[in-house]
Amino acid sequence: MRDDYLKEAHKIIPDANVLINVVSRRVKQLRRGSRALVESLEKLSLEDVALREIIEGKISYELGT
Repeated sequence: MRDDYLKEAHKIIPDANVLINVVSRRVKQLRRGSRALVESLEKLSLEDVALREIIEGKISYELGT
């Protein structure tokens, strides 16, 4: 995971546990064949793709009660 992406995503989802869960769930979706919502000229790991999607506002989350 790229540290700069992690820091930027942490600004959007400040709770580390929630951030980990959102990234983990998105990585599972990407592994199952979901299309990435961001494009990159460089080869990114699935974790970095998920972080970029959070940073760019392509995915969001909702906390249940």
